Amino acid sequence: MAVDKTYMEVEDLEVYLRLCALHIEICNLSHDWPQEERYELGSQVRRSSNSSPAQLAEKHDDRHIRNKIEGVNRSRGEAGETIHHLFIAKLKGYINASVYGSYRSQYKECIRMLNGLEKSLEKHLPLSERKWPKLNSEPLNP
Repeated sequence: MAVDKTYMEVEDLEVYLRLCALHIEICNLSHDWPQEERYELGSQVRRSSNSSPAQLAEKHDDRHIRNKIEGVNRSRGEAGETIHHLFIAKLKGYINASVYGSYRSQYKECIRMLNGLEKSLEKHLPLSERKWPKLNSEPLNP
């Protein structure tokens, strides 16, 4: 018997699932790096890659739209930090340019999805409080 859901769980968000999958991949990737990086760059990239979906999960059930948007913004920041750590790994020769480019592209796609989520959430705010300029001129009920 199918259950008709009226509430979206965080696990229903495609961007959340993608960020979780990327975290697992990053963990596996970083464990192949030199031993001295276990508690340095490896730890940092694992923490930021986990923090990106965790920020979404933390704020998803919040009752206040502004707090949900804050979670999206923090998630986007952690995704950017993960890209940075992967870039440093490339510079240090732990991953090649192709691997870096692939992960960078996947994280950039997640960032685009987070931008879309933020825009969607902002539609629930008064026009004067919205950050996305194009939304400021749109009527609330088209």
